[in-house]
Amino acid sequence: MQMNFPLAETPDEFTTEKGRKLFAGPSEFVKGVVAMSGLPPADRMEVCFAGRSNVGKSTLINALTGTRGLARASNTPGRTQEINFFTQGEGHYLVDLPGYGYANAPLPVVQRWQRLLKQYLSGRQTLRRAFVLIDTRHGVKPVDEEIMSLLDSAAVTFQCVLTKADKVKEKDRAVIFEQVRKALAKHPASYPEMVLTSSDKGEGIATLRAIIATLV
Repeated sequence: MQMNFPLAETPDEFTTEKGRKLFAGPSEFVKGVVAMSGLPPADRMEVCFAGRSNVGKSTLINALTGTRGLARASNTPGRTQEINFFTQGEGHYLVDLPGYGYANAPLPVVQRWQRLLKQYLSGRQTLRRAFVLIDTRHGVKPVDEEIMSLLDSAAVTFQCVLTKADKVKEKDRAVIFEQVRKALAKHPASYPEMVLTSSDKGEGIATLRAIIATLV
């Protein structure tokens, strides 16, 4: 029986090259958006990255683009309070969503972030896929379930990206993988394949580039 939500396999040479070419193009910060009225024109395909605070979204975007410091990484939970847009090559946006699970943020701030997130996910026609980042050390938490449910209701396909794989020994990964798979199985919008990554070691980066480059 085929395993539900297997890890994505290394892409073939042609697809790998397609991903390499896309991310060999220029990567530029466009703007940080705090209201729907500030969104850039929906004139190119976009993918977004969601994850709880400190899961490694900004670091992953920097690794994908090969541009150190493009997305601002922070050790302070909830520091990214905007939807940050980056152009990638001539035809893509990479979108860094606000981190969720902000224990130290005031309630009105959290509510504003959540409202903006819902509006963006429900109303962006050029959004092709959301990547939900899950820390390989910890698996899916209740706050992750919330964003997955939000993506379900917005009918936005999302794919799980496991981050910080280098922090977990290979023999200890199976338990986490099983926990994540069970969580994903509850969500109809979840794409049936996971991507295992390590931004520090480069693991899975070429695979994720290829996935983004082949979305239509």
